[in-house]
Amino acid sequence: MENILIRGVNWLGDAVMSLPAVRGIRKLHPHSNISIIVKDKLSDLFKLESSVNEVIIYRERINDKIKLIKELKSNNFKRAYLLQNAFGASLITAFAGIPERVGWNRDCRRFFLTHPVPYHGEDRTMHHIDYFFEIPKRFNPSLTPDYPWINLSFEEKFIARKELKPLKRPILAIAPGAKYGITKKWETEKFIEIAKKFTEQYGSVAVFGSEGECLTIDNSDIYNFAGKTSLSDLMHLLSECDILLCNDSGIMHLGYALGVPLVAIFGSTSPALTGPPKFSGKIIKTSVQCSPCFKRNCSDIKCMKSIDVEEVWKAVEEVLPRKKAVFFDRDGTLCKDANYLRKWEDFEVFPHIEAINELKDLGFLIIGVTNQSGIARGIIREDFVIEVNKFFIDKYGFDDFFYCSHHPDDGCFCRKPNPGMPLMARYKYGIDFRSSYVVGDKEIDIQLAQMIGAKGILIGQDARDLKEVVEIIKRDLNA
Repeated sequence: MENILIRGVNWLGDAVMSLPAVRGIRKLHPHSNISIIVKDKLSDLFKLESSVNEVIIYRERINDKIKLIKELKSNNFKRAYLLQNAFGASLITAFAGIPERVGWNRDCRRFFLTHPVPYHGEDRTMHHIDYFFEIPKRFNPSLTPDYPWINLSFEEKFIARKELKPLKRPILAIAPGAKYGITKKWETEKFIEIAKKFTEQYGSVAVFGSEGECLTIDNSDIYNFAGKTSLSDLMHLLSECDILLCNDSGIMHLGYALGVPLVAIFGSTSPALTGPPKFSGKIIKTSVQCSPCFKRNCSDIKCMKSIDVEEVWKAVEEVLPRKKAVFFDRDGTLCKDANYLRKWEDFEVFPHIEAINELKDLGFLIIGVTNQSGIARGIIREDFVIEVNKFFIDKYGFDDFFYCSHHPDDGCFCRKPNPGMPLMARYKYGIDFRSSYVVGDKEIDIQLAQMIGAKGILIGQDARDLKEVVEIIKRDLNA
């Protein structure tokens, strides 16, 4: 088995944006042992990443660097992928005797790279997700970056959910800081105004960030977590919030990677380069001519001062999830489980499916979520899965139907009980999970409900059929 090394990046936002590149490297080396070098402050993120076998901590002291070189030598790495741009990354891997070293040809390090990627200022012309992904793509041009989802454990999410239980729902997470500099920070006073309005009209506010980035305000519905969380704690607590308001910061990248709908404020930087995916929420961007300037400091910061509270508040209200939905599993719940349904002759819809329409009358969106690993296994045609899903939309009024085409060993974010499909639906439709349901015939469907904080109904145990499912939901509404 070959040993492969990745030198990770140093900043939280970059680390999130580099996740598709890390997974791309795993696709290049599906059977290799992959280690990643990152600073200790980022280790919690990569410990969650299934495409990485080992996290090696990078430390700045000379003695620690010498120890690192010796450690790398002893592991006999065949190739090093340098996602970090610094000269030192190439120097250390060269001194460690790693025979193949891949990275962008910049920062005077051409001599130490065996596979230089030509650099012409691409980090100012392409989104940084694509910028990092160019490195593995050089070895397989057909590779495409996936969404930088972060997979969390339910156990840690449950602890975070319990910690946030005293907070009135919905919870607005606010991250008023940004490590880059003052040009990326909207004024603290304006964040405070938003926090006050939210607690007056909706629920609670949780403030996240480094020590000193709290909002100084006397309000029992505003909870300060700034400077009080590890990265692991931050990810789990943030994932349990209903919406995030932030600057262009590391927490912004965590937010969309965790599936939290967000409002992101941009000043000196460009959403085209470091912004969240468009469907993840709203971007508030200044219209002043000097932006983006990419400066860390500025004498007047016109870009941020030109963004007023009302504009941001309107975006928060638009993004706040308020709709309710019922998520239905497909095979074994809506139709007969034909053990990899792959032809229409085996398709048999269960009785009472028409009762589902009553849920639409009660204000619920009806959305399908189905694991279809038969696609990855080569058993089922993907176009057939799409046809079947469309049948439920056309015939029975489903609002949407999501499917996971991955193999169980892929470690994807969308295969149930992982929450990717409902989170994509939340982004698309503004769904409040706590007023929603998941209906299925397997334990993974109930686990999915627990993962997202919805109510689960298990066919064959909680309800005999779809008609009884509808009656249970109606009783809940009338309780």
